Amino acid sequence: MRHAYAPYSGYPVGAAARVDDGRVVSGCNVENAAYGVVLCAECGLVSQLHATGGGRLTHFVCVNGASEIIMPCGRCRQLLFEHGGRDLLVWTVSGVKPMSEVLPDAFGPEDLAHVATDGGAR
Repeated sequence: MRHAYAPYSGYPVGAAARVDDGRVVSGCNVENAAYGVVLCAECGLVSQLHATGGGRLTHFVCVNGASEIIMPCGRCRQLLFEHGGRDLLVWTVSGVKPMSEVLPDAFGPEDLAHVATDGGAR
């Protein structure tokens, strides 16, 4: 979070996660004058995950500029689900929870797999 670029909101965010091979990846928010083009800390974290070899996220935490635990936004919850799955442990404002509780009934890659294999027929 100390490396965040947040000149517009003044709200720096940092994120860190453990990967299934033991690595730790991190990210920070990067704002832009075109406000809607902001890169959340989770985006940087997932980019670092893939830039350093990929894998699956196993544990995740996100903090604000005061080092307080904060919740990822909806878009970022989806991003984390994609790269950690239902069992990803997320440190939330109300304790550690699996992603299945943070984003119940999530839509993920497996929901798209049947379309590629059976043309979408159910």
